[in-house]
Amino acid sequence: MTVRVLALVGSLRAGSHNLQLAEAAVRHAPEGVTVEIHRGLADVPFYNEDLDVPDAAPAAAAALRAAAQEADALLLVSPEYNGTIPAVLKNAIDWLSRPYGAGAISGKPVAVVGTALGGYGGVWAQDEARKSAGIAGGAVLDEARLSIPSSGTRFAATHPADDAEAVAGLRQVLDQLAAKAIEGAEGAADATDAEAVAATA
Repeated sequence: MTVRVLALVGSLRAGSHNLQLAEAAVRHAPEGVTVEIHRGLADVPFYNEDLDVPDAAPAAAAALRAAAQEADALLLVSPEYNGTIPAVLKNAIDWLSRPYGAGAISGKPVAVVGTALGGYGGVWAQDEARKSAGIAGGAVLDEARLSIPSSGTRFAATHPADDAEAVAGLRQVLDQLAAKAIEGAEGAADATDAEAVAATA
């Protein structure tokens, strides 16, 4: 089984170190794992229930939901803005949480990583992202963490994909995501088999 991971980056800046961290995840994904960065978050409108009409949601929001639905797991890559989660990432989670109880994030393994200018690597924002994704229905892996401090100096001349420690941390998180996704797929298959046996009994 190839595990498909969708990466959502909470910074829209072209030179974002968090975007680069996601790019490093793409380049160094473990065997059996593929990572795709969703590039359309800038076009997703702020969540408004008046816009969230069945079969007529805004195109960018529908594309986000479709990408999450097709993925086996989500990797949220978050900087820290004023001590908390960036609005663009929170908005993505809000769209993925609906319809309530059946959103595209529901039951999906989710891990949160990131880097920030400060000495703690954006842990406040990343903790908020975990909380929000969990309430939205995601199966958040609390133990899968990577917070890289001092991004402005650490990645001033080095792409995270060329930083051995960052790559090792990303690969560990992706391994954990993949294991959770495979566990979920096997559980679903066992449940289907059990239902088939019961139906023919």
